[in-house]
Amino acid sequence: MTDIKITTDFIRLDSFIKLANLVGSGGQAKMIIQDGLVKVNDDVCTMRGKKLYGGEIISVDGEILRVVKE
Repeated sequence: MTDIKITTDFIRLDSFIKLANLVGSGGQAKMIIQDGLVKVNDDVCTMRGKKLYGGEIISVDGEILRVVKE
């Protein structure tokens, strides 16, 4: 599991995926989210604007990431 630190209270799912360098652009983030390839806390999430808070777990293509509020 990889910790990804944020300095704000929350981060949108598409922005988090870009921050974690899992995709190269916002368009790619949108596509993998809409295709159901992203899980938030073990549930498939297709809402690219979903707000993520510290402690949430995101998995994409075998990568497991945790949001850490700095």
